[in-house]
Amino acid sequence: MNWWHKIKRLFLAETAPTRSALPVQSQAIEIARVLCIMGMVYAHVWTGRTSAYIIAHSTTDQGMLRWFVVEMIGRSSVPLLGMVSGWLVGSSALRRSYWRFALGKARTVLAPMLLWNALAVFLILGAAYLQIIRGPGWKGWGWVLGEVTAFSRFNELNVQMPFLRDLFVCMLIAPLVVRLRSAWLIVLLMTVLVWTVATWFFPLVLRPQVALFFVIGIAARRWGWADYVGRMPFGLAALPFLLLAPVKFALSVWGYYFGREEVEIVTAVEMAMRVSAAMLMWRISMALVGKPIAIPIMRIEPYAFLLFCSHEIMIWLASQKIGSVTGPLDAPGWPIFFLLNPLLVLCGTLVLGKLLVELAPWAANWLSGGRLNGRPAKTHLIAQAV
Repeated sequence: MNWWHKIKRLFLAETAPTRSALPVQSQAIEIARVLCIMGMVYAHVWTGRTSAYIIAHSTTDQGMLRWFVVEMIGRSSVPLLGMVSGWLVGSSALRRSYWRFALGKARTVLAPMLLWNALAVFLILGAAYLQIIRGPGWKGWGWVLGEVTAFSRFNELNVQMPFLRDLFVCMLIAPLVVRLRSAWLIVLLMTVLVWTVATWFFPLVLRPQVALFFVIGIAARRWGWADYVGRMPFGLAALPFLLLAPVKFALSVWGYYFGREEVEIVTAVEMAMRVSAAMLMWRISMALVGKPIAIPIMRIEPYAFLLFCSHEIMIWLASQKIGSVTGPLDAPGWPIFFLLNPLLVLCGTLVLGKLLVELAPWAANWLSGGRLNGRPAKTHLIAQAV
C-alpha cells in the first residue's frame, strides 16, 4: 500500500455518508433563499451618512431601527445561505468527477461574480464620472483588478461579492470535505470555528465564517440536522435566537468600543447568534412549505441569485436619487425608504431579469449563472451556487 492510499484510508470514509433530500426540504430551500437574500439587502441600504455619523448616532430612534433590522435580519441572512450551499454540495460533489464539479462551480459561481464586479466598476465609476451620482473616482488598474476579483481584499463597490469568492474556494475543496471520516469532519469544523472566533486573517478565505457555515451545512446533511430542526417545535427553534439577539443588538448600539477591544468575545456572540438565526430561518422556511404564501415566493426564486448579484449596483445608482426625496438617515422620510428597500430592489431585479431573458438570453444565462435561461428554473439548480 503506497503513501497516498494510506492517507486516504486514514482521512476518507469508504463511502461518504449523506442523506437524501426530501421534496419538502427542496421547497424550503427555495423559500429560504428568497427570504435570506431579500433580508440581506437591509445590510447594504443607503443611509446618506458616513460610518462615523452612523456610529455616533446609533442611539437615535432611526439609528436603533437600522441596527435592529441590519443585525437581526440583514446579517443573520447570510449564514443559512452558506449552510444551504454546504448541505446541497454534500450530494452533488459525490456524483461528478472533481474537474467536472470544479468547472461547473466556476461557471455558476465564479463567472457571475467576475461579470457583476466588472459591471459594478464600469457603471458606478461611469455614473460618478458623469456626476450622475456621488461615488468613488478612478483609483488605478490595481484597484480595478481588486474590485473585479476580490482576490485579497473586500470589495468597496459590490460589497456582497466576497461571499461568492469565499464560497467558490469552499466549493473547490468540497469534494474532499464531503468524503472525510466523521471524526475528521468534526476536527475541521472545530478548527474553522476557532479560526473564525480568533479573527485570524488568511487570504485563502476572506471571511472564515463563510467556510464555517459551509462546513456546518455539510455536517447538517450527514447527520440529519436539517430534518431535526425542521420538525422542532417553533418556540424551541426560536429560543436561542431570542436569547442571543438582544445581546448582539446591545453590543452593536452601545458596545462599539467594547467590540473593538474584545473582538473575540463579540465575534463568538455574533457567530452563536447567526447560527441560531439560521436555525430559526430554516424552521420558518419549512413551516411555509405548502402554504399559499409559498407560491409567490417560489416564483421569485429563479431571480434570487440575480437579486443577490445586482442589488448593490441598483442601490448605488438609484438610492441617492430616492434619498433626495426621503432624505438620509435621521430624516423623517428615511425609515419608509429603508423598510421598503428590499421590495424596491426586488422589483428592479424582476424587470431586469425579464428584459435580459427577452432581449439577451445569453447575457441572462451568464449573469445568472445558468438560472435564467429562458426556461422554468428547476429545483436542482439551487445546488449550483448561493
